[in-house]
Amino acid sequence: MAVDYKKLAADIVEYVGGPKNINTVQHCMTRLRFTLKDVKKADKEKLESLKPVMGVVYAGGQYMVILGPNLIDTYTHVVKDFNIHEGQAIDENLDAPAKEAWTWKNAGSKIIGFISGSVTPLIPGLIAGGMLKVVLLLIVTFINKGYANTSSYTLLSSIADAPFYFMPIIVAYGAAKKLGGTPVYAMVATASLLHPNFTALVVGGKAMTLFGMGVKPLSYGTSLLPALLIAIVAYWMEKFLNKIVPGIFKSVFVGMGTIFVAGSLGFLVLGPLGNVLGQGIANFFMFLSKTVGPLAVGLLAAALPWMVMAGMHTALAPFMTQLLTNPGYDAMIRPAFLLHNMAEGGSVIGVALRTKDKEFRSECFSLAVGCIVAGVTEPAIYGVNLKYKRPMYGVMAGGFAGGFVASLLGAKAYVMGYSNILALPIFQKTIGAMAIAVVVAIVVSAVVTYVVGYEAKDTAKSDDLTKPVHETYADDEIVAVANGELVNLDQVNDEAFSSRAMGDGAAIKLESDFVCAPANGKITALFPTGHAFGITTKEGVEILVHIGIDTVKLNGKGFDVQVKQDQEVTAGQPVVRVDRKQLEKEGYDLTTMMIVTNPNGKEIKLQDSGSVKIGTVLNK
Repeated sequence: MAVDYKKLAADIVEYVGGPKNINTVQHCMTRLRFTLKDVKKADKEKLESLKPVMGVVYAGGQYMVILGPNLIDTYTHVVKDFNIHEGQAIDENLDAPAKEAWTWKNAGSKIIGFISGSVTPLIPGLIAGGMLKVVLLLIVTFINKGYANTSSYTLLSSIADAPFYFMPIIVAYGAAKKLGGTPVYAMVATASLLHPNFTALVVGGKAMTLFGMGVKPLSYGTSLLPALLIAIVAYWMEKFLNKIVPGIFKSVFVGMGTIFVAGSLGFLVLGPLGNVLGQGIANFFMFLSKTVGPLAVGLLAAALPWMVMAGMHTALAPFMTQLLTNPGYDAMIRPAFLLHNMAEGGSVIGVALRTKDKEFRSECFSLAVGCIVAGVTEPAIYGVNLKYKRPMYGVMAGGFAGGFVASLLGAKAYVMGYSNILALPIFQKTIGAMAIAVVVAIVVSAVVTYVVGYEAKDTAKSDDLTKPVHETYADDEIVAVANGELVNLDQVNDEAFSSRAMGDGAAIKLESDFVCAPANGKITALFPTGHAFGITTKEGVEILVHIGIDTVKLNGKGFDVQVKQDQEVTAGQPVVRVDRKQLEKEGYDLTTMMIVTNPNGKEIKLQDSGSVKIGTVLNK
């Protein structure tokens, strides 16, 4: 059945707390990424109950709804229907998002979140530049070696190198946006580190001073951490100056003072400090590579499926860019990322080879191509591997084996690129080692998954209890609203129904999570608590559906209403989703009554015994 993207977008916006709770919305290849004012207002369970939603993750300050192939159309409706734009607050006058206070417990996650958010705007540029460098490399290696000596090659190389050389300026922009400062101040102060005057002094080896203090002759092209430090200082300096400078002079002195202080400290303190920190990070990864390299890469690749689901993998992006700057290659993070994607693809291949369902097999092969060729794993993770549980053993085994082999053979990524098989050229002279590791990851994950199998029977059983049916019924037909055992109203433990004071009908011992419409018609009564609703059929018959005994006391807890007042519905369409396990655990009797409160002159007798499914006709 085709997805109603307009309704899906409306449901998602509602379940994340409504338009007023959304600061910004963005998207990657598989996820809607919301920045919310109050995360507590988002309803994870309701979001996950939407059929096209593959999962919900909150990490790095972003509330992510995973949609896979349904992403772009849904995103378009979110933006268009609710006037929400990427990277922009929908209303600057609304309450600002509550800022969580710094504690020892959350300091680490806040720092990583800041760095990750600052680097995020840079990543697409690095990937674009890296892939252009790969194309140029392939041309001069396999097509025309002399092309490397032409002006065209030089100019195109400049385009490819630009995101890397001017990386500090782009990082300063991302950091300023993340902090809430004026981006151009941080960008200008950072750009001074790349100015030809400074670089000429560095190349010339001349001694430099500023205010009588020595300036270290360092090259900051492709650096990361100095820009982050300068952006932080620029933000606080701008904030301080805005407090002390009179309003009439703000436009002159705030900007000037901000870039003067941040830029000067950039030369004297922040640039050298960032360089030292960057060297420390590089040394750490070099130490891992020289000591437990194969084991470290293998374990990282094996852990990545869980990190992706938690959104924690984005925290590794800054280290990836730092390694490409110093020592000039990445022997750990990018190889692990790519091999994890290969393992996800291999695992769904294993499921495809194991299943006897032709349609499911075709879907698995399609997901495998997405993982291996496109580098998009969420549909495979949430649609197959995590859903059927055991394939995750295959993913971890394949990732570990591939990562171990890659490191053992010395695979290194020299430029930024996607984590798919098309990006193998980024490994340049070690491409052979990485190609072998890719084959190992895919084969091992496929074989392990094929051997351990997948929990198809358990999942199918669960789905049968919650999956509504969609058939066409005549307007005079009344159907069962749920799966379960029919009982006569005389046996209902509530005199209001057993006495038939409200009308005749039947009751069902609930065995499904959905309670559906009993006929084609309009919802004419919808209780705020969700425990009951009324429908007037196309024939004018009025039917009351009451879910459980004394469930009005729950005040809506455990009931998820799927429709609205006066909405037209069809027989078998879900109206309320019930958290049966929780309510039964609390001792509630979930016997559900179908009462014909107004037969509209018709003689109606409902079947009141036997086992039924959603959509079983009761008035034959």
